[in-house]
Amino acid sequence: MASAEKTEKIWRGIVSSDWNECLCQSTPFDPITFIYPELSPRLDVIFKRYTGNLITLGQAAKDALEMLPAPLSKEQMDAYLDVSFRPYRGVLELIRWCLKNDILFVINTTAFQGYFQRASAKGLIPPGTVIAANPSVSYGSEGKFSSPVYSIDEIEDKAKVSATIMQSLKIGPSQVVVMGDSGGDGPHFAWGASVGAYLIGSMTKPSLERFCRERGIKMDLHFGLTYEEGNPRDPAAETQVDFMDLTPVIAAVLGT
Repeated sequence: MASAEKTEKIWRGIVSSDWNECLCQSTPFDPITFIYPELSPRLDVIFKRYTGNLITLGQAAKDALEMLPAPLSKEQMDAYLDVSFRPYRGVLELIRWCLKNDILFVINTTAFQGYFQRASAKGLIPPGTVIAANPSVSYGSEGKFSSPVYSIDEIEDKAKVSATIMQSLKIGPSQVVVMGDSGGDGPHFAWGASVGAYLIGSMTKPSLERFCRERGIKMDLHFGLTYEEGNPRDPAAETQVDFMDLTPVIAAVLGT
């Protein structure tokens, strides 16, 4: 795991958030299904199994990548990003607002590092954003990150990254916001609850509700849509949610 950013900058707090279906409409496997649409049904099953805490992230990534006839190239990732980079409304503005207000924004996700390497190279990710992502697809030095990149090999690593950054920047847990949408974020929420971080469910899925309920974890805020068991996602309604509406919440929690 990379060491935390060494800087003289004084940060007021940290927002550590999942990306897929939380800040962005896509799933981690969408770059694969964009190139190989015939794999979509099988990848959807894998995605639901690991976000539902039925298999590990490592097993999910292994199973997904073994389906490919060749490794996913940076040219293929670029082609995907050119037409399918779809953060929710206000997400990039929220990240910029956080950084402007001395709040470190950490995208803490099971998505591939290669996705963020190429998105960064294309100028799609606000500079200064810290990335923690899965290294199963990575393009080495491609992409220019102004901050360290952390590896998420299993979902439990999300909490380890947040704890490492919090400790390295000497920020107390009351100055940390954790955000996620599914059961894959459950261990991150469990850590956040144990230390007293502020927990936000974003586009919350039943798997996260179930994880928290079974462990007595209380979310501080449900933001955007909250899905009931058995209800399909409503992508059109999700696009109407403006993530800049989170700024007064974050400001109040972190005292900005």
